[in-house]
Amino acid sequence: MDETLASGDVDAESSCILLAPPEGFREHPAFSDIAQRDFLAAVIEATGRKFHPSSRAIDGGAAAAVGLLSRVSSMFARGDVKQVLLGGVDSLVNDKDIARLGATGRLRGENTSDGLVPGEAAAFVRIASQSQKRPGVPMVQIHGVGFSTESDSALSERYSQGRGMVAALRDALDGARPTEPDIIFIVRNSNGERYDGWEQMFAQPRFYRTRREILPTAFPAMTVGDVGSASGALALMVAADSLTKGYAPGPVAMVEIASEGGFRAAAIISRVG
Repeated sequence: MDETLASGDVDAESSCILLAPPEGFREHPAFSDIAQRDFLAAVIEATGRKFHPSSRAIDGGAAAAVGLLSRVSSMFARGDVKQVLLGGVDSLVNDKDIARLGATGRLRGENTSDGLVPGEAAAFVRIASQSQKRPGVPMVQIHGVGFSTESDSALSERYSQGRGMVAALRDALDGARPTEPDIIFIVRNSNGERYDGWEQMFAQPRFYRTRREILPTAFPAMTVGDVGSASGALALMVAADSLTKGYAPGPVAMVEIASEGGFRAAAIISRVG
């Protein structure tokens, strides 16, 4: 968080934090010493800084945090919020999560090739208003955000048919520009599970209707494993770096985020400047 704050020139008191901690249903070991409702306060205290009082922690995982991008404009409208630090912190490298994932055959191993690899991370992105755009500096603009819920989550007895993700994707494009044909690549927090592959197989052809020879997709989990609630901000970071540093295959990207508990979020972004 300190690194993200230092990337701009706005003080902490004018910065709002939107934080996604580990999802509540998991009874994460982090909450054995700190109650989930006190988690953000403990994080802020550890920084030694005073952040804007509108700062919030959001239960619901990575997708819940990304879905809150739709509220950023209203935060800036307050006048005293100059930037938003959106992120998540999580670890699946703990006995409780590994035990429950292993019991349901969801961990990658000798007998499960289509399982997830547990990871851990803290990731934050800094979101500023257009008025703070610096001339000549490449930036990424968020055009639209969508949010939905998948009833057939990874915790259910049924595979997802992608309805929640398709709803989120369509919501992200509702009134937004660019449009679906402009999307050149995707960043998705897929984790290698059969469940996730099934959802992607159904959702993509239902939403991406424009004929393409190829639709490149980046999967950060291939490098760092499944980092749970931190994967939303990580995907936004990968997309932004790809666009601003010139190694993206085009100027427009869609970020697709799925939370284990069923929330789905999508954000369409592009390079500007």
